[in-house]
Amino acid sequence: MMNRIIATVVAVVIAAALFRLCAFIVDQKHYAIVFELGHINRVISEPGLHFKLPPPFQNVEHLDKRILTIDPQSEDRVQTAEKKNLLIDSFVKWRIADARSFWVSFHGGEREAEDRITTLVRDALNQAVNKRTVNDITSRERDKAMEEIRVGVQERVKDLGVTIVDMRLKRVDFIPEASESVFHRMESERKRVANEQRSNGAADAEKIRADADRQREVLLAEAYRDAQRIKGDGDARASATYAQAFGANPEFYAFYRSLEAYKQSFRKPSDMLMVDPSSEFFKYMKNPGGSATAR
Repeated sequence: MMNRIIATVVAVVIAAALFRLCAFIVDQKHYAIVFELGHINRVISEPGLHFKLPPPFQNVEHLDKRILTIDPQSEDRVQTAEKKNLLIDSFVKWRIADARSFWVSFHGGEREAEDRITTLVRDALNQAVNKRTVNDITSRERDKAMEEIRVGVQERVKDLGVTIVDMRLKRVDFIPEASESVFHRMESERKRVANEQRSNGAADAEKIRADADRQREVLLAEAYRDAQRIKGDGDARASATYAQAFGANPEFYAFYRSLEAYKQSFRKPSDMLMVDPSSEFFKYMKNPGGSATAR
């Protein structure tokens, strides 16, 4: 009985040891490469529990499946088409796309792969910047240049089991000895543009003021013309009305006109008028009820 228990325990221990040597787990973040006597037997990319032969017949190596980043600590010095030196800080996003090809190319070493990719990026960066101006690489064609570098590097690493996910220029600066002169030129250019804008603005302002003055004169002339026409029409209608009203009684009309003449002649107490007392001007003062023939 004791021997049977001991045998069972030994069998369980051996089975557990064999299970530990033969079973392995692949998570979602890694590839697993199963080697058989030093040669690649198979590549496992699906997560889960898997089995192999115990060492030394088979062994397993893991590779990272996630997107990795290459962010150099130093900046690259690159020359533009204008022969201007720039300091460019960049980074690259990459991942292992084919675990078998990656292992054959770099023996599973991420550091070796990063060194190779960095060299290729530096070459592609030089080619992209050398044919562009400072303005192109800093603004107008920046995105185009980054995509050109990414595609160029991808074309050269496609057989190495690597995919270049993205490439970005973080910062583009002039070298220190050129920065001051460049800034002075930029300042002078901005001042020139500002003065040009001010001149154009002043010219436009003068044109607007001249046009406004012209329109004002036209409006005043048209308003005066319309006012004179309306006034003339009013005077004509008033004269016609007066003529019609006074035509009914000429004697009253003559009396009314004399009163108007008296009012205009004696506006102030100090006003004086020197005329012949027998003049027709005073006929209604002498005889309020008199006629034109009265004396």
